[in-house]
Parts: sequence; structure tokens; C-alpha cells
Amino acid sequence: MKKNHPTWQRTALLYCSLNVSERMVAAMERIRVMLVEDDPFWKQQLSEDLQLESDIEFVCVADTKEAAVKAAQELEIDVILMDINLTGNNLDGLQAAEMVNRLHTQCKVIMLTSMTEKEIILKSFQVGAVNYITKSSYKDIIMAIRDAHTERASIHADAAELLRTEIQLMSLTPMEREVFELRKEGLSKTQISDKLTKSVNTIKSQLRSMKNKLVFFKED
Repeated sequence: MKKNHPTWQRTALLYCSLNVSERMVAAMERIRVMLVEDDPFWKQQLSEDLQLESDIEFVCVADTKEAAVKAAQELEIDVILMDINLTGNNLDGLQAAEMVNRLHTQCKVIMLTSMTEKEIILKSFQVGAVNYITKSSYKDIIMAIRDAHTERASIHADAAELLRTEIQLMSLTPMEREVFELRKEGLSKTQISDKLTKSVNTIKSQLRSMKNKLVFFKED
């Protein structure tokens, strides 16, 4: 005669029948993810990738700033993958990220984009993103989602080098930063001197100071 177990016992028996890795997945809280993307190819590609992961619950796709913010307000979402340009070249993904963070939800925003401009990367972190990944590195997204959810996110290589450089540049005075940018453009000491109406010796002094402050700065 078949023995009927109470529901909780049936659940326990099922759990015990799993192997170790399956138990870990079963015990793990699934990460609720929203994708904010307007491009049909990336919508399909990323949606399929997310749904293959047993520890991720793919909640929804939004393709506008307004839809993303509304979903963040109304749904339980842990991590948002946010494209930067949702309508034309309006950078409205950045606006959406800032609006979501101002809601004081628990959502972690990862910017996912094809853009590599310095100003865009820096702005992404200024509006509260926890990571920045280019679409050419999309295979790293799943791990980035897990790291963001557990609050141990390390900055992806797509943005890390730029941030390290910018942190070092914070040690420069405004005058040194101006000289640095002109030197990076390829101007000679004399050309910088003429442009800033400073003596060549002053420019040389600024460059020596920058060399002492910046480990990556090489100056002849």
C-alpha cells in the first residue's frame, strides 16, 4: 500500500534525493533580473541566456525609460541590466538608472552597452550603477549579476582601467590636469606653453610634478 506523506515530508524527500550541486541550487534564492533593452537581437540573446540559469528568475523586459522605472517600482527585482541608449542617442538608460536609484529600491543596476566613451562610463557610476559591461563582453554578464546580487561586485575590465586612471588623476591640481590633457593630445611643451600662455619652464615643472604623482605617466 502506497504511503501518503504530508506535503512538507514529500518536499523533504524530494530535496534529499538531489545531489549536492542540485541541493545548493534548490536552497539558493533565485536572483530576479529585469532586462532594459530596445534592440531586438539583444533582447532575444540576453533573454535566452538568462533563462538558462537555474539561479536566475528572468522577470521581464522593458524597452523604454518609463517602462523600466515603472517595473522597478511595482515588481520585485534584484538586478537590472540597463542599456544606455533606449530611444535614439538620448542616453535615457542613464536617466533611468538614476531614477531607479532615487527610488531607494534594492535593485542593483549594471550598465550593458556598446559605448566605450570615458564620459559615459564615469556618468554611469555617478548615477549609481554597480558595474559597466560592453556588449562585446556579454558572456561575463551572468557572473556580474551574481556578484552584484551578493554585493561583492568587482568592476568589469571594460571600465576598471579607466576608473583606476581617473582616481589617480584626482591627485592633480586643475592646472596639472589641463597640462595632462593637452599632453595626451600630443602637444609639445612649447605648444602647451603657447596655448596656456605660461612659460616653458612652468610647463616642465608641471610635467615633473605629474610624473611624481602618476605611476603610469611617462615624460621625457
